[in-house]
Order: sequence, then structure tokens, then C-alpha cells
Amino acid sequence: MRLTLAICLLAFPACAETDLGTLNPDEMSLGRVLDGIAQGETSMTNCAAGYMITKSGRHDQARAVFGACADAGYTGAMTWMSQLDDNGLGASEDPDAAAMWDRRAAEAGDPVGMFNHGLDLMRGRGVVQDVDAGKRMVDRAASLGLPVAKRLQGAGYDLDEVTPDADNWKYAPMF
Repeated sequence: MRLTLAICLLAFPACAETDLGTLNPDEMSLGRVLDGIAQGETSMTNCAAGYMITKSGRHDQARAVFGACADAGYTGAMTWMSQLDDNGLGASEDPDAAAMWDRRAAEAGDPVGMFNHGLDLMRGRGVVQDVDAGKRMVDRAASLGLPVAKRLQGAGYDLDEVTPDADNWKYAPMF
């Protein structure tokens, strides 16, 4: 009996040094999401967490999440990257980058991306102004059932229908 106990006690340190992985890892934490994104894990849940991250004011971290997810093809992340760039959240305001993200989402078939790209074209923000192309893009989004696109159509494409007047300064002609 003593011999068995001695063998077990001598063997215990060897077992303790064996790498059994992380026991009880974080599953629902911001740290886990950011670690996963850093390791290239652009799952739907990691990408969706970007919303909570940006709404909590952590725009640098939201950019990391949405950037990786947008590059992986998640169109919702593309529209969030546009929002971050358009409003200078986590980096300097960049209308050209915002319009590029909207265009990519539109080209991937996302109705919100189509609508936003249509607005970019109609305003000439981040792209060369082309009102007719912008209306066609809004029409595509409306044909896919996007309510705000239908609302803009119903208002005769009056951009004031979908733009808060507090943002008028942003969309005013620069020359």
C-alpha cells in the first residue's frame, strides 16, 4: 500500500506538467472575442460582438473586429466599418473609406450596403457624385425589401427624409 502511494505521489508532478489545455476558458467575454479575432476566428458570434463593442465606445477594438470580419466577407461588418469611417470613430473621419465599404457591401448583395452606397453617390460623399446611379442603387435596395429605401423612394429621393438635419453640415458641398 505504501509502495502504491509512493508511486502515485512520485508520478503526480509528471502529470501536473502535462499540457492539458486551458481548463474553463472564457466563453462569453470581450477578451475571448478579441483573442479569437486576433487568431483569425471570424465566426458569426465574434463578428456580431463588434456591435456591443462599438456601442460601448471601444471604437478601436470594434475596428479590429469589424475589419477582420469585413475582410472575411461579412457584409454587416462592412456597413459598420463604413459607419466608423464616416463618423471618425476610432480613427480620423474618412469619407472615401466609408464609401468603399458601402460599395463592397453593395457589390456583395447587401441591401443596406446598396442603400448606403446609393446615398454616397447621390451626395457625392467619398465618391464622384452621380445622382442617377445613386437612385438606381436605392431602387435595388428597395426591390429587396429594405424599408428605409422604400421610404426614400416614396419621398421622391429627398435626402432630408433619411438624414437628420443635425448632419446637414457633413453632407454640404465642399466647394
